[in-house]
Amino acid sequence: MSMFPHTFLFGKIKPKRARKSLIGDSVFKNLTAIFALSVLVLALAIFYELYSRSQLSINEFGLDFLTGVEWDPVDQIFGALPFIYGTVTSSIIALIIAVPISLGIATYLSELAPKRLRSPLSFMVELLAAVPSVVYGLWGLFVMVPWIRDVLQPFLESTLGFLPFFQGPKFGIGMLSGGVILAIMIIPTISAVSREVMLAVPDTQREAAFALGATRWETIKTAVLRYAATGIFGAIMLGLGRALGETMAVIMVIGNRPQISLSFFEPAYTMSGVIASEYIEATQDLYLSSLIEIGLLLFIVTLMMNIIARLLVWRTMRKFRGAKE
Repeated sequence: MSMFPHTFLFGKIKPKRARKSLIGDSVFKNLTAIFALSVLVLALAIFYELYSRSQLSINEFGLDFLTGVEWDPVDQIFGALPFIYGTVTSSIIALIIAVPISLGIATYLSELAPKRLRSPLSFMVELLAAVPSVVYGLWGLFVMVPWIRDVLQPFLESTLGFLPFFQGPKFGIGMLSGGVILAIMIIPTISAVSREVMLAVPDTQREAAFALGATRWETIKTAVLRYAATGIFGAIMLGLGRALGETMAVIMVIGNRPQISLSFFEPAYTMSGVIASEYIEATQDLYLSSLIEIGLLLFIVTLMMNIIARLLVWRTMRKFRGAKE
């Protein structure tokens, strides 16, 4: 008989508790794995559904669908190039406007702002990302479009009118308006992610730059921005992903005309816009299949942009963790 009977009792009970704990851990692990894999299954299901329902259009037009410029539901002739052009061009305009502003916001909030202002300003920037797109669209239609027509477009014509990009009718509604409204919508995303990436830069980087006699700007440029370049690029790609898929606000200000024009003042159309605008009208099978094929193209492009952005941000954060250790 043991001199310590309680150890004998505990010795009998402990294996049972250990087995129950192992079973519980196994169940929890498998359950969470199912939840995680369900996202992948959902993405594959969406891809399969889009691909299968666009087979009629794929078989009818083949690769000519990507290069066709005519969109005529009456004669059943469909080409996606005007929509691809409108989506890519408006997104590029949005990035040209949004990236410098977003980096300025992120730099100020992470490096220069007083502590009493950092939290309120960061909250306001993140709050802008939660504003519904239709609200941005209404503001753009009644405030931004008249300003572009009456102020910005005359200025651009007088200074850069020799370029074909800044020639055209004074509608106010057009490619430029779509790019500007997209820029306003992606600024919160790019600035918020860039700010987090810049805050993750080790303080030793800044201290080393200051110790070498660098100014505040030189420290930010060499020790912070350069170190966080990969993560910032990932933030830009996330913003691009949102710009590519944005629908309602763009529909309200871009003009919705399937054409390819060098002028930013001319109306245009986007892939998400044509799907939202014409899906209800698609009564013919080929018409509906063509819209679904545009959705398939948009899904692939947006998914690839987000995958690239996530990988870049993950790589940056991994580098930061390694530097801190």
